Amino acid sequence: MITKLLCLIMMVAGTGAVAAQQTRPKALSGRPTRYKLVWADEFNYNGVPDAQKWSYDSGHGNDGWGNQEWQDYKAGDTSTTYVSNGLLRIQANRTITGTDTVFTSARLKTKQKASWKYGKIEVRAKTAYGLGVCSAIWMMPADDQKNGGWPFCGEIDIMEHIGWESHKDSIFQTVHTGAYNHLKKTQKGMRTYIPRSWQTFHSYVLEWTPEGIDYFIDGLHRYHFPNEHKTMEEWPFDTAFYLIMNISVGGQWEGAFGIDPAIFPAAMFVDYVRVYQMPDHYSN
Repeated sequence: MITKLLCLIMMVAGTGAVAAQQTRPKALSGRPTRYKLVWADEFNYNGVPDAQKWSYDSGHGNDGWGNQEWQDYKAGDTSTTYVSNGLLRIQANRTITGTDTVFTSARLKTKQKASWKYGKIEVRAKTAYGLGVCSAIWMMPADDQKNGGWPFCGEIDIMEHIGWESHKDSIFQTVHTGAYNHLKKTQKGMRTYIPRSWQTFHSYVLEWTPEGIDYFIDGLHRYHFPNEHKTMEEWPFDTAFYLIMNISVGGQWEGAFGIDPAIFPAAMFVDYVRVYQMPDHYSN
């Protein structure tokens, strides 16, 4: 989610780049079984998201959050974030006042509320739909200036979905580091065919240990990123990360083919967020 340059996008299927999955996925045997639930939000309440668990980014950010995005993130605004009927709604809106068009949305995060080093993070969600928006569930380090900031600090994208006609049935799961990132065309991850992800809930899972990062969708293994035991350039993931969920509008990646004004309001729905850790990883 940090800067998504069009010419370096995950359409590329080559060395280190995110490739389309064409083969049948497989479930992995021998997965860790000692995970214990350590944090969750089941969204079994009504109103704004639980302030004990979630905070917000707000405003337009620096250069549109590093990506020339158009949305103005709102904090605690029920038009962009609301919990009801057991679901969290994150919504992007388009408002016209005179000759001005304004896009609003929300970016929730657990920063300074909760962060974890290693574990299993599961989010059951439906993406937003439409050209020009990106639904995202991702993680950044609690100290995001560690190792000199992005991309050296690391980034873990659990789920990203954009509305391009050629990509609307794709889910991206990607890792960024100093050595592996889209600025170098070396990002690591997988593009998976998931038809109409905006109509059906799917389970998006990250399993993260000292030895690697694994991505799953609906219980099927999609991609493995190993710890090569080289330097922080390849593996900056031995530190606590926090969770982020948002919808962005426009920008160099999601907005590369324009924004369809007919899609608004565009909403991502989240059924639950669950974080598990193994006992020997409880201390961050």
